[in-house]
Amino acid sequence: MAFRDIRTTGDPVLRTPCEPIRVVDSRVEQLVADLVETVNHDGRAGLAANQIGVSLRAFSWNIEGQVGYILNPVIVENSSERQELGEEGCLSVPGLWYPCERPAYARAEGTDLSGRPVVIDGEEIWARLINHEVDHLDGRLFVDRLATDVRRRAMREIRESLEA
Repeated sequence: MAFRDIRTTGDPVLRTPCEPIRVVDSRVEQLVADLVETVNHDGRAGLAANQIGVSLRAFSWNIEGQVGYILNPVIVENSSERQELGEEGCLSVPGLWYPCERPAYARAEGTDLSGRPVVIDGEEIWARLINHEVDHLDGRLFVDRLATDVRRRAMREIRESLEA
């Protein structure tokens, strides 16, 4: 296992859709170990593989005392009728938080390293986590989902943080 550096805004890996994991080999096992170790720190809720420079569909979480991972996650349910506006941040956009609307409930399905089904679902922080991390795997950042005026401010603040 290794604690990995987080890729930040401007790194093209964050804007590249991740490839499905087709074969679980030692490389994928190491990726999962690194994801779990890197997310398992205070203040970290989730971590997608591309945030540590690996363009494969996997993410880890550290929510409410639960640390885990999922391979090839697919969102199978979102509460499109119930949205929730909440402050959202990202390890790849360090130190900046913005109000972002997300579904109030989400459910994702994938597998573990042995190919067994993994299902994660929930409301509030869990729904936000699932949507946020799957967005990463699709090459999107949470700032892409912000209201127009908030997005303009966010992009300006991100540019300023990169120049500093």
